[in-house]
Amino acid sequence: MDTYGDMVTLLLCFFVLLYSISSIDQEKWMIVVRSFNKSAIVSDPTQPPGPTPSSKSDGGGSGFPALDEVEQDLNELYEFLAAYAAANQEAGEILVSKGDGFVFISFADAVFFDGDSTVLRADGKAMLDGIMPALNECAPSIDQLKVLGHTAQVKKDEPNPAPGDRQIAGGRAAAVAAYIQDGTINNLDPARIVDEGHGQWYNVAPHDGTEPNRVKNRRVELMITGLDLDNGLGDSITQYQTVYHTTQELKTTG
Repeated sequence: MDTYGDMVTLLLCFFVLLYSISSIDQEKWMIVVRSFNKSAIVSDPTQPPGPTPSSKSDGGGSGFPALDEVEQDLNELYEFLAAYAAANQEAGEILVSKGDGFVFISFADAVFFDGDSTVLRADGKAMLDGIMPALNECAPSIDQLKVLGHTAQVKKDEPNPAPGDRQIAGGRAAAVAAYIQDGTINNLDPARIVDEGHGQWYNVAPHDGTEPNRVKNRRVELMITGLDLDNGLGDSITQYQTVYHTTQELKTTG
């Protein structure tokens, strides 16, 4: 009877143990995993979803297109923008360039905004409408669409007051980003549209006080980066969320 009682007690302890580990606290599990491997990638259902897979996706289950498809999409975007720039130079100088993993377009001489204004002009909207189809087409391969807003220095030898200068630059970037979001909302995740105001400090023409140079400096630029599939995290949203959650866990655990 003693032996039988010991066996039953051990079996009870065994089933209690199985029950106790049948449900795992996800946050605690992530902390344990990262304590052994800080570079570990742990799925987190609270993370915003990545881009919607395109019909060209390889179906690998990652939600991202293949690396060669990202490169192809960026190449096609560059070719479209270059052709668009060549066909619309009468509306203002448009500069398009391509680097490793990004496409850059600068509306260097197009009048998107009036002086001291953050209201997007009709001709600026028309120019953005012209590039919207290409952004929609390659949306699944876009990591970030960054809008850069710039201002012009009003007086030749005197910088603009910092508060107003920064606010106007940021407001211009936000206005363009909002317009692009409304135009690409069906295909491009709004979290991937980022607006930045740089003020007067990235001028492309001299701050000599002349109106032609002020128009050139009062510009908007777009930098479109492709998904970095060589990085295990895949895209900037996942990177941000991983860093954020890890930081919060470290604060919580001390």
